Amino acid sequence: MALRRILTDKDEILHKVCKPVDKFDEKLAQLLDDMHETLNKVDGVGLAAPQVGICRRLFIMHLGENDIVEAINPEVTNKEGKQRVQEGCLSCPNVWGYVTRPMSCHLKAQDRNGNWFERDFTELGAQCTCHENDHLDGHVFTEIVEEFFVPEESK
Repeated sequence: MALRRILTDKDEILHKVCKPVDKFDEKLAQLLDDMHETLNKVDGVGLAAPQVGICRRLFIMHLGENDIVEAINPEVTNKEGKQRVQEGCLSCPNVWGYVTRPMSCHLKAQDRNGNWFERDFTELGAQCTCHENDHLDGHVFTEIVEEFFVPEESK
């Protein structure tokens, strides 16, 4: 495994629509493993392939110690409810804002072996799913920020 460099929102690839994944091979497995290692290192919740320079439709999420998600060729549907949440992004360092995301959503995606699965998410899971999926369509969260803020420093 290897750490990948996380691109910033000034990089062109973060503003492009990603292409579907069509090969489920060792190269894909290596990318996913590298993304997990990178996400663990930076203590983040989610990471999309374009954030590490790969213009393909996949993202990962670390929603809890035993809740690791790999979503390849994801389709996010059945968005319901609203939650106004604080959000940041690994590609927008030191930028924070309030955004409105769905309270729940349904995800259909493939795993690293190409098998389709479906899962429902609420609250943080729905927020992260929608945030990461936006990256695959060339969008960053700052496009929907309602109000920027500076977090209070820890004392």
